[in-house]
Amino acid sequence: MIVPFPPGGANDMLGRIIAERMRGILNQSIVIENIGGAAGSIGVGRAVRSPADGYTLNIGSVSSHVLAGAIYPLPYDLVKDLEPVALLAFEPLMIVGRRNMPGADLKGLIAWLKANPGKASEGNPGTGSLGQVIGALFQKETGTQIQSVPYRGGGPAVQDLLAGHIDLMIEPTSNFAQYIPSGAVKPYAVAAKTRVAAAPQVPTVDEAGLPGFYASLWLGLWLPKGTPKGVITRLNSAVMEALADLEVRQRLADIGQNVPPREQQTPEALGAFQKSEIEKWWPIIKAATIKGE
Repeated sequence: MIVPFPPGGANDMLGRIIAERMRGILNQSIVIENIGGAAGSIGVGRAVRSPADGYTLNIGSVSSHVLAGAIYPLPYDLVKDLEPVALLAFEPLMIVGRRNMPGADLKGLIAWLKANPGKASEGNPGTGSLGQVIGALFQKETGTQIQSVPYRGGGPAVQDLLAGHIDLMIEPTSNFAQYIPSGAVKPYAVAAKTRVAAAPQVPTVDEAGLPGFYASLWLGLWLPKGTPKGVITRLNSAVMEALADLEVRQRLADIGQNVPPREQQTPEALGAFQKSEIEKWWPIIKAATIKGE
């Protein structure tokens, strides 16, 4: 299973949880291979070039399987060169600061950012990542100026946030859930209409003073183009069985990830959803002139 980001981020955590359960269902070992870089496009490219025999899976997200296509000149087509298997999970993003970041709440943070233009830094998993795109939208919505600091994945960025080397991140809840109880990071708001079970004490953006600023990460599973239909069906069945497992669902809930309804877990549903996300995000990215480096 190719994870197109370094260890420690949402893709990696979900991939390991799903792979562990699928091993028993398929009676087949599944090895996780982290291949980071260029908003996930390097790892996805490896998957595209792999044999279409069902033995190379590619877990990815809106960053690697939608946004990257508008930012990088990819040597493959995100829709035509991959076979969708299943939508795995989705989770809202969270606005988080280093533990001693100024601003007791979101309104206080925004006020500080406005008073100190260009002084704060916002880490993200890389150029073209959802975190970078949402970070740009956050600045536009709040009238602030923040330095964007791209990393080679969410995990390394979180480590620098914990160490106080960067000031802010707007990333999936699962990146921060384990650090919130100890106060290792300062959560400001969840970019969703409702609070999340993994961090119920964190207010929504509506409650915190930035109404309507909703953003979520979704993750799916793909295979190389040309994989036999029967193989896709078998792997989809294994994924759906894994997602129905109560222990798996609880582990995902604990890190802030939600399992989509069963009717959204089909290959057809993932394919249609991916296309709709491309239609939504590509114009926004091009309007913001975000380009790969």
